[in-house]
Order: sequence, then C-alpha cells, then structure tokens
Amino acid sequence: AEMTHLQAGLSPETIEKARLELNENPDILHQDIQQVRDMIITRPDIGFLRTDDAFILRFLRARKFHQTEAFRLLAQYFQYRQLNLDMFKNFKADDPGIKRALTDGFPGVLENRDHCGRKILLLFAANWDQSRNSFIDILRAILLSLEVLIEDQELQINGFILIIDWSNFSFKQASKLTPSILKLAIEGLQDSFPARFGGVHFVNQPWYIHALYTLIKPFLKDKTRKRIFLHGNNLNSLHQLIHPECLPSEFGGTLPPYDMGTWARTLLGPDYGDDNEYTHTSYNAMHVKHASSNLEREASPKPMKRSQSVVEAGTLKHEEQGESENTQPLLALD
Repeated sequence: AEMTHLQAGLSPETIEKARLELNENPDILHQDIQQVRDMIITRPDIGFLRTDDAFILRFLRARKFHQTEAFRLLAQYFQYRQLNLDMFKNFKADDPGIKRALTDGFPGVLENRDHCGRKILLLFAANWDQSRNSFIDILRAILLSLEVLIEDQELQINGFILIIDWSNFSFKQASKLTPSILKLAIEGLQDSFPARFGGVHFVNQPWYIHALYTLIKPFLKDKTRKRIFLHGNNLNSLHQLIHPECLPSEFGGTLPPYDMGTWARTLLGPDYGDDNEYTHTSYNAMHVKHASSNLEREASPKPMKRSQSVVEAGTLKHEEQGESENTQPLLALD
C-alpha cells in the first residue's frame, strides 16, 4: 500500500479506468516513474526543472504508461519552454496579456464534466479582438489553464474536450492565423503537454476555417486527426458525442449560456476585475519562475530556434526575412 499516496483522492472507478485504459498498475507505479526519471541523463541539453513523482506520473498517464513515449513527452515539455522563453516569462494569471485573454473568455472552462468525466474547454473564436489580444497571449492563457487543471488527477486520467465555435469569425480575423503561429499552438498542445484530449470539436466553421484545417493537417498526428470533428452547424452530431445536459445553450445544450468571466474569476480570484498594478499572484508557475534566470543564461547565447516577437497590436513581426515565406498569412487579403 506504500504506493497509494500517488493515487490519493481518486475514486475507485477512476483507479479502475486508469488500469483498463492507461495500463496504470499501483504496485509498480514507483518503478515506472523511476525508469522515466533514469532517462533524463540522456538529454543533458534540456533543463528538467521538475522531476518529482507526481509530475512524472502525468506524463506516464498521458502516454498510457509507455515509458519511452512518456519520457519523450517530458523532454518535449521542457524543450518547448526552453525554445519559447518569452512565452513563459511571466507565466501567471495576472500577467497583463494572459489576464486580458482569460477575461475575454480564452479559454472558457465549464464547471461540470461530460459523461466521461472529461473537462470541457470552450473557445468562442469571434470574441478574439485582435487589437486587444495577441494569438500568443491566448495560447499562453490556454496553456496556463491546462497547467492548473492538470493538477487534478481525475483529469490526468479522464482528459479534456475542446469545443471551438467559429460562428461570426471573420475572414479578416482568420487571415491573422499564420502557419507558424498555428504550428506553435499544435506543438504546445499536441506534442508538449501531458493531457489526454478526447476530442476537438469545430462548430459553425466557415469555408476558410476548413481551408485552414486542411493546411495544418500535416502537423497533426494520426491520433489527433481522428479526434477532430468538424460539425458545421449540425449540433446533432455534436450531441452524439457530448450530451446536451453537459453543454451551454450556445451549443444546443440545456445549460445556461456560458459566462465568459467564469474561468477568469476562478483563476484570478480577488485579482479579477482589478486592472491596476498586479500585486497578488494566484498561480505561480513553479517550474518556470524560479528556474528561468538560470535557464535564460544557458539559452541566450544559442540562437533561438523560432524568432517571433509579438507586437502590441497583436500582429506578428517577422524578425528574420528568411522566415517570411513561412509567416505569410494563409489567406492573403488583396
């Protein structure tokens, strides 16, 4: 019974689900974790800023206890943070950019889980005010939200559902979604984060989002591709996968309309709605903050792999002309 503190607080049903779906075996949990930890020396190029049991366990769960895969994900997780230092510099809910994105409902997080115990995240694309939020800040807010949610062991096992509502998302807004920033998002979510995504549901997508999806398909793993559902305006096909009693009325569900401030209030606590100097910090990213100074020293002499700095207006500045063919908007507006 020495191992069970790692599964503390999990319901018997969830422990059973972890055994059946994820090959989680309480008796050898510690050995599994240690075997992943032993692989760290193979990647001296990466700063593994957190290596405790509970943390490594997330990566094993996200990769069904396949140790090599779990280690690869752990390495990616820290490498992504190392290559995109500016994204994780002030990685807290009260960072002005993250706070604005959260307040605007990026992401929305429903209180109740779906019938499989998964947490439902919502993105209402049309609410993206590009003069107010850069895509990078929205991505940071989503990654921070996942970071907070993944603390919950039930969610490590049950996972997440993402619903993106594209209604009223204009062609002009879509033209800001360049291949390079979409790739950054896919790398951050699909390849570098220890969460199980049970489904990504597109609702009310216009033709140009369909075109965009076709362009990013090559960056998606088969497993991810199988989990992306394009429902258009057919809510019945959505309801076959997510019961209406788990959904707000915008998606034909029986719950009231989603209040954009819900998740922001949860994360920011007393800071919510206070726009002056940020004093109190609701969530302090343990493994980014205290190690960043030493990480920056190591990483700064090497040329950064991806150079993108976000200009205030939320537009992308191309620092290297060599990258320009890659960062052209997908949908050139003549």
